[in-house]
Amino acid sequence: MSTFLSDGISIAYEIYGEGVPVLLIHGFGSSGVINWVQTGWVEALNKAGYQAITIDDRGHGLSEKLYDPADYYPALMAQDAANLLAHLGIERVFVIGYSMGARITAFLARLAPERVRAAVMGGMGMALVTGLSDSREIIDGLNAASLADVTHPTGRQFRIFADHSKADRQALAACMVTSRQPMDIDEVRKIAVPVLVAVGETDDMAGSAQELAALLPRGEAFTIPRRNHMLATGDAKFKEAALAFLERNARA
Repeated sequence: MSTFLSDGISIAYEIYGEGVPVLLIHGFGSSGVINWVQTGWVEALNKAGYQAITIDDRGHGLSEKLYDPADYYPALMAQDAANLLAHLGIERVFVIGYSMGARITAFLARLAPERVRAAVMGGMGMALVTGLSDSREIIDGLNAASLADVTHPTGRQFRIFADHSKADRQALAACMVTSRQPMDIDEVRKIAVPVLVAVGETDDMAGSAQELAALLPRGEAFTIPRRNHMLATGDAKFKEAALAFLERNARA
């Protein structure tokens, strides 16, 4: 993968194909390859005529690992995304983010609205505003000596995922402390770009897509049928809805 320095931090990224650029921002504990290549998103975007740009969030994938929670606020990771676009000389893009990546996308849309043509926020509904309550269990699971020591279901889920992806668990634990910072509801209402909010029908983490979409000036909601938070990531109907949304806004 290619890398560049974002405010002195090494950030990895990759570019796939040609066409109208789409920036893909992955979720917590994942990477550009896991979240977007292995799930078929890059292939689907390329076939539809888009250029896919993946970024490894700081602390994830091949990007630099940081161990101070103060380095993982969503606005800082959104600035990494904006810096990547500046590095590539790209003025405006479509953005698709999932889970933590959707939160970063929301902050990017407020931080640099001139960079965002439209956004898809997957796996993130009203939790963008209300926050999430299981961060301590996830942190404890990541810091545990072994998986056998982790008993909380959510903590085990994230520990298994981190072990499977060979992630830096200490960097992820630091990230979990601050990356879930909620966005103030008045800031959400100021996101002026078109946004598709897509949440799995059985996702008990993300919160309501419909309620979040109602707060957004140009928001719309899509329920991913029969999918929970983890399984919705690469869902075919999610891809179809996202591509249709991009096409509508590409013509606008």
